[in-house]
Amino acid sequence: MSAERFSTATRLKALGEQAAARVQRARPRRRGRLTGRAALLALVLCSLVVALAYPTRQYLSQRTEIADQRRQAERAGQRADELRDEKARWQDPEYVRQQARLHLHYVMPGETGYIVQDGSGDGKRRTGQGAAERPWYDNIWNGLDAADK
Repeated sequence: MSAERFSTATRLKALGEQAAARVQRARPRRRGRLTGRAALLALVLCSLVVALAYPTRQYLSQRTEIADQRRQAERAGQRADELRDEKARWQDPEYVRQQARLHLHYVMPGETGYIVQDGSGDGKRRTGQGAAERPWYDNIWNGLDAADK
């Protein structure tokens, strides 16, 4: 009887292997790693990236522009403070006198004003200097001389 059991056990084993082979053939084979769901997920992610790229770029450029505007406003505020200080200085009569003496070569009543020439002795006005370095009346005479020519 042991031979019959052996043959039955062998038969059952063979039947099990055949059934397993049929199940393997009936089961759909796995395609590549990219399934339909994965493709849809990739498509959705790409769409989100494309949809958010432009607004993100606009946001960043606007933040940069806001920072630039704030810096300009700060510089304008500093310049306004400087101009207020300068205006306050010009309200002081002593400062006005000092500036008139320095830039316009004014003299106070009772003082004698002198202009030192460059020593060339040719009697011509100083033309080698820039207009800002010469006294204002030299600029006027040079302008009149140029217009006369």
